[in-house]
Amino acid sequence: MRTFRPGQLAVDYTRTMMASLLWCPRPALIGMVGLGGGSQVKFCHRHLPATRVEVAEINPHVIALRRRFRVPDDDARLRVHLADGARFVRESAGRFDILLVDGYDRTGIPADLSTQAFYDDCRRALAPGGVFASNLYATNAHAHLERLARAFGRDRTWMLEERRQSNRVAFAWDGDPFPERRIDLRSRVAQVPRGAARQLAGTFARVAAAWNAR
Repeated sequence: MRTFRPGQLAVDYTRTMMASLLWCPRPALIGMVGLGGGSQVKFCHRHLPATRVEVAEINPHVIALRRRFRVPDDDARLRVHLADGARFVRESAGRFDILLVDGYDRTGIPADLSTQAFYDDCRRALAPGGVFASNLYATNAHAHLERLARAFGRDRTWMLEERRQSNRVAFAWDGDPFPERRIDLRSRVAQVPRGAARQLAGTFARVAAAWNAR
């Protein structure tokens, strides 16, 4: 985090995950598993003024640091739950327009966030037309992608590697948000709130180019 710009996404993969806005430009509700330093929470709270965000964080010590990392207090648009992420998703059927999963412990992605049942629950947690994105770092990314394919369908999953990091971002979606074969970047970006679109301009262009080159 840049302390003088806490609402700025400083890490590449966090910006790529927020490219979910290309699928769903004006989400009413975003769900997140994993608070961490709150980068995406701060970004959404600042740049998506019509969006509510709910976060599940299992570690109370992480939540205790939210003021140090300038995560906003809970309000009408933000709620951070001390909760198990798998249970949070399981109990949220049909709720989220976007679901972002970035849950890690000292050993990597916890077992409860790696099962087929968890990814099935992620699919059920999406509202119609919703989109899922997860950070896959230091793990067997293709095994996760296979589980996503079983949950969402192979034609509704996609993985993108980061150029400068060891992260991969997996996307999955409900319905057919891109009925066209190629993303019309200009029309999609025009639907995203201006502040978010401005900060994510380069990421949107990279993600759209990778999609169109599939």
